[in-house]
Amino acid sequence: MGIFRGAGRVTAALAMVAIASCGGGAERLETGAATATGRALSTTSVSGAPEAVAIETALEQVIKKVLPSIVQITTNQGLGSGIVYDTAGHIVTNAHVVGTSKEFQVTLASGGQPRKATLVNAFPAGDLAMIKVEDTRGLTPAAFGRSAEIQVGQIVLAMGNPLGFSGSVTQGIVSALGRTVSGHGPNGTPGATITNAIQTSAPINPGNSGGALVNLSGQVIGIPTLSAVDPEQGAAPGIGFAIPSDTATDVAGQIIKYGRVVNSRRAALGVRVGTAVDNYGNPLGAVVGSVTPGGGAAKADIKPGDVIVGVGGAPTPTANALSQVLATLKPGDRVEVRLLHPDGRTTTVKVMLSELSAGG
Repeated sequence: MGIFRGAGRVTAALAMVAIASCGGGAERLETGAATATGRALSTTSVSGAPEAVAIETALEQVIKKVLPSIVQITTNQGLGSGIVYDTAGHIVTNAHVVGTSKEFQVTLASGGQPRKATLVNAFPAGDLAMIKVEDTRGLTPAAFGRSAEIQVGQIVLAMGNPLGFSGSVTQGIVSALGRTVSGHGPNGTPGATITNAIQTSAPINPGNSGGALVNLSGQVIGIPTLSAVDPEQGAAPGIGFAIPSDTATDVAGQIIKYGRVVNSRRAALGVRVGTAVDNYGNPLGAVVGSVTPGGGAAKADIKPGDVIVGVGGAPTPTANALSQVLATLKPGDRVEVRLLHPDGRTTTVKVMLSELSAGG
C-alpha cells in the first residue's frame, strides 16, 4: 500500500456509463452490531432476531437524520459530495472536489432543481473547501461530532454520491486512527496531506469525497477523502480515509469568520519540492525547486537543486514522504534536515519550521 487516490470527482460521463452498465445501483450493506453510541457489540449478544431488528432500526434512523444534509456538487469537471454546514447556505467539501471551479450546481438529497453556489474559499493543503448556495430554502445542517472522541471498532456509515448514484450509503467500522496519508497532485506533484486521518472499512468510491462519515448517533465525524491503491492490484477495497471532523470544523469556522484560513496549524520548511530520481527511476528524495524568502529553509541556506533526504531523522525519499513527515511536526519546531547537494556532498542543517500558508 502507500498509494492513495482521491475519492472525489466522478465525471458525468463515468456516471452515465455506470448507470447504463449496471443491473442495479444498490450498495451492499454489511450487517453489524452497535449500541446507540456506535460502539461494536460482541457477536454473541446479537444472535437473536429482536437485537437484529434494533440494529436495522438504528441504522435507518441515522440515515433518515443525516442524508438530507448531504448534497451533490456539480462542477464543469465532474461530480462530488458536500455537507450542509449551516442554514446560511455554507457547504463544506473537499478542495479536490471543487478543483479550479468558482461556480457550482448543488442538488439536495430531496431532489429538485439544482441550486447555484459559489466558492467561499479553499484550503488545498488540507483538502478542504467551503462553498455557499444562493437559495437557502429547506437546507438541513448536519450535526458534527468530536472526532477526538471516536474509537477503533465503532460502526460508521459513509454517505455521498459515489459514481453519481446520489444518496448512497455504505457501512463499515473505524479501522484505525491517527493516520497521516497523502494524495497525489497533477504531474506527479504532492497532493494534500491529511493528518490524524480516520481509516475506515466503509466502501469509499469516486464521488464520495466531500460527503460524510457518520457515527450511530447521527453525527458527522469525518469527511471521506482518499482510498488506498495497491500499485500491483489496483483499488484496495475497505481501506479508505476521512478528514477528522475536528479539523473540518476548525477550517470551516475560519473560512466563515475570516473568509480564509488564517491558522493552518501545520508546519512548513518554506520550500516547494518535487521528487528526485536516479538513473534507474528510483526516488532519491525531495528536490527543492524554489525557496520562500525569509523562511526557515532560506535562513538555513537551503538552495534550489538541493535534495532533502531526511527530516528529524525520518527519511524523505519522495515529495509526498516529506509532506507526511512535516505534517507530524509543529510550527516553531527546530529540526535537522539532511541534504544531498548537486555536487554529491551531504550535509545536515537545522531549520526552524514556519507555519504552512493557507495556499499550501
